[in-house]
Amino acid sequence: MTVYLSLGTNKGNRERNIRRALCLLNIALGKRYKAVSDIVNTKAAGFDGPDFLNCVAAYELRLSPGALLRRCKRIERLMGRRDVPEYAPDGSRIYHDRIIDIDILLYGDMKVDEPGLQIPHPQLDARPFFGELIAQVRTALDTTE
Repeated sequence: MTVYLSLGTNKGNRERNIRRALCLLNIALGKRYKAVSDIVNTKAAGFDGPDFLNCVAAYELRLSPGALLRRCKRIERLMGRRDVPEYAPDGSRIYHDRIIDIDILLYGDMKVDEPGLQIPHPQLDARPFFGELIAQVRTALDTTE
C-alpha cells in the first residue's frame, strides 16, 4: 500500500535534517522511498517561529499504521526531538519549533481515528502545500511505473 509521509523541520540545518530523516526512514522501513517531492519553504503554522522546510515521501509498505507511527516517532527522538504534545484549554494543539516532524498523511485509502493517530492527517486540507507535494509525488510515481 502506498503511504505518504510528510517531513518538516525549522531548527538547525533544515536541509540536512530532512536528508537525515529520509535516510533513517529508509533504514527503519527496510526500503528506499519510491518517490520524494521537492523540499519547500513554508511559514510556521499554528505558532510564531522560523520557516519550515517540508517534503513528502511515498513508500510501499505492508506495515500497520501503528507500527509505522512508532518507527517515525523513534526517528524523531533519535534526531533530538524532545517535546511532548501540549494542548490549550480548548483542546487545540500548541505547536513549537521542531528539529524534525514526521507525519503520516495518507495510508492508501485507509481511515484511522485513534488517540494519537488520525489518517488521513487532520491538517491535510488546512495546509495546501501538503496537497501540492502529494500531487508532485503521485506524478513521479506515475512516470516510474
